[in-house]
Amino acid sequence: MTHHVTAGTDAVVRKTAPAPAEAPVRGGGRGGAGQRGSRWTPWLYLAPALVVLAGLLVYPIYQLGLISFLEYTQAQVSGGEPTTFKGFGNYQELFADSQFWQVLLATVVFAAACVVATLAVGCALAVLLTRIRALPRLALMLAALGAWATPAITGSTVWVFLFDPDHGPVNRLLGLGDFSWTYERYSAFALVLFEVVWCSFPFVMVTVYAGIKAIPSEVLEAASLDGASQWRIWRSVIAPMLRPILIVVTIQSIIWDFKVFTQIYVMTSGGGIAGQNLVLNVYAYQKAFASSQYSLGSAIGVVMLLILLAVTLVYLRLMRRQGEEL
Repeated sequence: MTHHVTAGTDAVVRKTAPAPAEAPVRGGGRGGAGQRGSRWTPWLYLAPALVVLAGLLVYPIYQLGLISFLEYTQAQVSGGEPTTFKGFGNYQELFADSQFWQVLLATVVFAAACVVATLAVGCALAVLLTRIRALPRLALMLAALGAWATPAITGSTVWVFLFDPDHGPVNRLLGLGDFSWTYERYSAFALVLFEVVWCSFPFVMVTVYAGIKAIPSEVLEAASLDGASQWRIWRSVIAPMLRPILIVVTIQSIIWDFKVFTQIYVMTSGGGIAGQNLVLNVYAYQKAFASSQYSLGSAIGVVMLLILLAVTLVYLRLMRRQGEEL
């Protein structure tokens, strides 16, 4: 009996006794080094791409900003006169020019009109894709993607031919005779707007269509059974659920349409009669290369860069919020 009690007591003591402290592991710094190495691993994979981006983006932006602070014209390029530092003199000259503010206003209004028209057409066709059969839907998708894949200079040349006052078929169909779309300011802007929307709406259409297809069908069926019209379903059901997608598409369209160059330059022959159809991109090109005022052209480029950078920061912030919601 005593033997059994002693054995049981020894077992209890062994169970309740604290475990011996483990000896400290030598070389603990290796674990910290491994963690630090793991933190740097993604950057090592991104290093080649970052080097390429630095060469293609950072250095040109640096040169653009540098030239905008210098006196840099054809005389300095040819070596006839030394390059001098002007500081903010180019920006003061630019902001004192009334034409710059007119072009900036025209650029903002034109970009806003393009964005609104692109979103309207893209969203309307996205809803249409959900209502038609498979074969017409495939045909519409292929036609839209064909317009999206067409180079800007090719599309602009085709549109100029379609609306040509002498040989274009559009004037004949509309009975406009020899009306020149590019002669007047607003008709020229309207013609360019048509082309910009034509090559931009496919992105909005495909993106919004994918978002609509992700909405549960039960929600749309319930709204339809409650007697809601198609417009009410879009305004009260689809649009709120697609708000993150619509915000991202809108900001991307703003970035694209604000820096339109090819369509304006090709369709209005470099900015229209007496520069009536100038936008900032074409205006900067004319200042830098047509007038050989490279410093002023660089200053316009920097202003555009800052505006688009602000829009891009808003876009990235909204993308981050959308990712957190998803």
